[in-house]
Amino acid sequence: MKNTVKWLEIIELRTGTNNTEKLERALQTLIETFKNGPDQGKIKIYQSYSIHSDYSIHLLHKSVEPDSTGSPLGLHLAASLKEFGLSNHQVWHEMKFNLNTI
Repeated sequence: MKNTVKWLEIIELRTGTNNTEKLERALQTLIETFKNGPDQGKIKIYQSYSIHSDYSIHLLHKSVEPDSTGSPLGLHLAASLKEFGLSNHQVWHEMKFNLNTI
């Protein structure tokens, strides 16, 4: 069996304060789509404590190899959120260390 890798997509969004309700409805729809989709990962959405118009969406995945450009859902989400403000989309993979040698 092939080893799997845990990887993470982070989509950061800084939006205007006048469209928060529309954005939060879109995020709720995203959560429903993600829960009902084929991806076996998890989604977490955070809002900045100090800047209420800043959001961070985390898509956690596990697969044989991470997609360096992002998942289809992550790419779709990043493109969709651009209408709400400035966004940044990054892909990260979990590092593994041998703790016996450190």
